[in-house]
Amino acid sequence: MTDPADFDAFYREVRERLLVQTYALTGDRAAARGAVRDAFVAAWHHRSRVARASDPEAAVREIAWSKAQRRHGARPWHRDKDVDAATRATLDALATLGGQQRRVLVLAHLASVSMPDLAREVGLTVPATEQQLQRATAAFVLALGIPAAGVNAALEPLTAVSAETTWPRSTIVRRTGVARRRAHTVVGVLGVVAALVLSGLFVSDPSGLRPTLAQAVEGVGVGGADEGDEPDVVTEGSGGEPAELLPRSTLLAAPQVARALPGTGWAVASTSDNSEGNGLVLPCQVERYVDPEGEAALVREFRAAQQGAPVRPTAVQLTEVSSSPAAARSALRTLTGWVGSCTGAEPRTQLVDSRVVEGVGDDAVQLVLRDWESPVTTTVVQVARTGAVLTATSVTNAGETAPAPAAAARLQAAAVDGVCEVRGAGPCARTPQVADAPPPTLPTAPAMIDEIDLPPVSGVEQPWVGTDPVPARTNAAATSCDSSSFTGTFDGAAWQRSSTRTFLLPEADLPTEFGLTETVGSLPAAQAEGFVERVRDRLDTCSDDLGTDVTRIGGSTGDGTTLDAWQLTAEISDDRSIRFFMAVVRQGTGVAQVGFVPAPGVALRDGAFIELAERARVRLGELPAYPTPGAGRGGGGGRS
Repeated sequence: MTDPADFDAFYREVRERLLVQTYALTGDRAAARGAVRDAFVAAWHHRSRVARASDPEAAVREIAWSKAQRRHGARPWHRDKDVDAATRATLDALATLGGQQRRVLVLAHLASVSMPDLAREVGLTVPATEQQLQRATAAFVLALGIPAAGVNAALEPLTAVSAETTWPRSTIVRRTGVARRRAHTVVGVLGVVAALVLSGLFVSDPSGLRPTLAQAVEGVGVGGADEGDEPDVVTEGSGGEPAELLPRSTLLAAPQVARALPGTGWAVASTSDNSEGNGLVLPCQVERYVDPEGEAALVREFRAAQQGAPVRPTAVQLTEVSSSPAAARSALRTLTGWVGSCTGAEPRTQLVDSRVVEGVGDDAVQLVLRDWESPVTTTVVQVARTGAVLTATSVTNAGETAPAPAAAARLQAAAVDGVCEVRGAGPCARTPQVADAPPPTLPTAPAMIDEIDLPPVSGVEQPWVGTDPVPARTNAAATSCDSSSFTGTFDGAAWQRSSTRTFLLPEADLPTEFGLTETVGSLPAAQAEGFVERVRDRLDTCSDDLGTDVTRIGGSTGDGTTLDAWQLTAEISDDRSIRFFMAVVRQGTGVAQVGFVPAPGVALRDGAFIELAERARVRLGELPAYPTPGAGRGGGGGRS
């Protein structure tokens, strides 16, 4: 392999096999061809190392697969448009497999490797590899509708890609490898010079002549290297690639997680560039990469040693490098929007808390989610940005207990400290300070509560489903005591931006009166305050009416904000009554009324309705302030 003739023979023998395997792995012909070509360039660059490998073909295959997956990673599965029907069917079937299963299937059927070698190449035990191969084969044949014995025949059309590919001459590959070696040597020399300058060793000589570059690096072993030897001074990352923009060393280590979250032993479960599988590693994540135009990405997963719990605690760190701080700022908004709305991802997930963290990079937030699907889990998701780098962590516990805000913030600070030296990063972390903050703005009806805000009800496992907001021609949140309307005028001022929506559990067999409704609108500040006062007065005197019992269950007042809540019980007949919960909230010029009618055995836990009313008050801050003649629009719902 160190001899040019041996390398040329190896290149001609192996390149087409690697091309077919890489094409099967990625479904991307252009990425596969470029990756195999560059893998041979790297192989000649590191020919001594490849020659020492027990299986040189496997060593080059590892480089080719890594390069191909990085190149097409931004496209979850790329299909060439001009392939025949059989090839397309095979690629589509391969696309149904996870990344690990696809690797196992390709190695088992398109590479001549033994099962122990295959297991070693994919990093699994032999029994685990055999199980993955069985699952991959079953999924592949099911997707194609063929018998298990037909896998080889189904993969055969992929070999046509080799006949359609032209390759650079081996001499060109070797010349490129030599040029790359020289370029890396120069980079290494410049690194040594920089180190000498910074250390104060690179100084002018007594004669006043400045030392030359050759003098500066004399003795470091660059100029005297034979062609077959590795250069003594190089700057490169793993696999012979140029120094990585985002090294794995920037990610959290298990001891750091254990220090921030004591009481549970932690270990690293996996580290990757997130190019395999579906790439959705955080709760409510929508796409593989938060910034699809980003320059680098890494994911590290941790597992806790805790035993006996229905769900073992887990932790994940996702880090991405964007092209600019503005792009990273947009990525932070995107990710917090995904987590803060969880649209369609986990339908029984509730956003429990929202916080801002000061002193951690440029921007940092904490969001606490609770997934009420059995077994119940609670997750704190933290998103931070420092310059052009985004790093997010999530920690999931069994049950309803989340890590303490301060402990979670310490983990977030450690994550930022790990990446703040990356090129393009901004400030590192100081002592984090955590404070409550409004939840992320929702994509639709931002001034109203949404499914993500709703707690579960007892006895029902189905998720809440909300109707689209409509103009508030009627107000289903009102009670017979107040009969409030959000249309027309109040005290001489016209209602504006009035909307209403209802939330139901449509898959549950519940009485027709069951449901939760919110109505919102805006009035001038004085009229908004008067509207709330009138509702209070009517509820306070409603108990005088025969057959209606009213109990005040909560209330609070702040600077331009109020919250009042009641429970009403109305006697429908001698043997039937209906309970009703109602709250009216104000945030500046915005007003909202929330009503909830439970059903027998189907109700909110104690205190949950008050928490929901408080969330409605906070959401109301997104409602534009009531316009004042001669003034522009202010902030939402009384924010200035």
